[in-house]
Amino acid sequence: MIELSAQEKAWVSLIFEKLDKKLGRSAVNLKDTFPFIAENGKYNDMLKEDVTWWTNGFFGGMMWLMYNETHKEEYKIAAERQEELLDRAFEVYDGLHHDVGFMWGLTAKANYALTGNKKSRVRALHAANFLSARANIRGKYIKAWPNKDYTIVDSLMNIPLLYWASREIKDDRYTYVALMHADSVLKHHLRPDGSVVHIAVHNTQKDEVTETLAGQGYRVGSAWSRGQSWAVYGFALSHIHTGEKRYLDAAIKAADYFIKEAAKSDYKVLTDFCQPKDVDYIDTSAAVCAACGIIEICKATGDKSYLDAALKILHALECDLDFSEENESILQNCMISYGHGKQLHHIYADFFLCEAILKLKNSDFLIW
Repeated sequence: MIELSAQEKAWVSLIFEKLDKKLGRSAVNLKDTFPFIAENGKYNDMLKEDVTWWTNGFFGGMMWLMYNETHKEEYKIAAERQEELLDRAFEVYDGLHHDVGFMWGLTAKANYALTGNKKSRVRALHAANFLSARANIRGKYIKAWPNKDYTIVDSLMNIPLLYWASREIKDDRYTYVALMHADSVLKHHLRPDGSVVHIAVHNTQKDEVTETLAGQGYRVGSAWSRGQSWAVYGFALSHIHTGEKRYLDAAIKAADYFIKEAAKSDYKVLTDFCQPKDVDYIDTSAAVCAACGIIEICKATGDKSYLDAALKILHALECDLDFSEENESILQNCMISYGHGKQLHHIYADFFLCEAILKLKNSDFLIW
């Protein structure tokens, strides 16, 4: 249970009221598209560009978050439509990847949890089977993409689908794979100082990493902030699903690094915490994702300093929020990667903003 001051409660209520107003319009206007990047206020449509794209579950997931909180029918209609459109991705088997957790965990699994829809249960189990089949048992990891023996720290956000599948059909195999992979990420991605590696290249025959790559960060050995946020929230989720203390400890370690670095720039989160001092790239999507994980750490530990840190991160985003009717996106100034070098808006930023606000409202629904 999150306890806020009267002033913070009023702020959260105000932000949620604005979210509800804007997302209610989006539920009607965007339900037949897969929004990803907004430029000049308008989203592109990944349904037309790549139906297997990793972000294609976030809009539907956000609709379920809003439906659970408000019970407004337009959110449910939009979420169900998103899930229906996503069926096309199952038909493009070769294009799928470890991010099926993002895609069907936030849509089909959420639908089943909230409505009991049996067809949604089947979709989510199909996705869980696909994800578990990507496991390399000798190397002790889940392969991220079809053509490379890589793991990426983002993967921690996908494996909650496996914990759910184990519980749902009472089969521990899925949990064994999830634990194997979480332990691999803990071993190979989390550095002693709490920062994280984005991409690790694996030996396919044994539990060994042969190389680490910069990925979407500034350089090899740097600290890409969204990757850091995946670790904060991802390890926290593995702790929630398993109760294993090592994952909570890992989440705390990653969060402490994130908070320390964010504080240096008044909680305006840099794209990479190691980027050159004369580069002003920020990534608001990293900030909101990390805030979600940090709030869960507060819940798990009872340490209010984590709640204070999450609130500072969220308040620092106020000037990046756009609740106008003209623009479809809300949270501005995201960054795909350090190398991309262009501030945009991404749909997952709005998703995590919505989720963070709902956590502060003590929502009873963990979509993961």
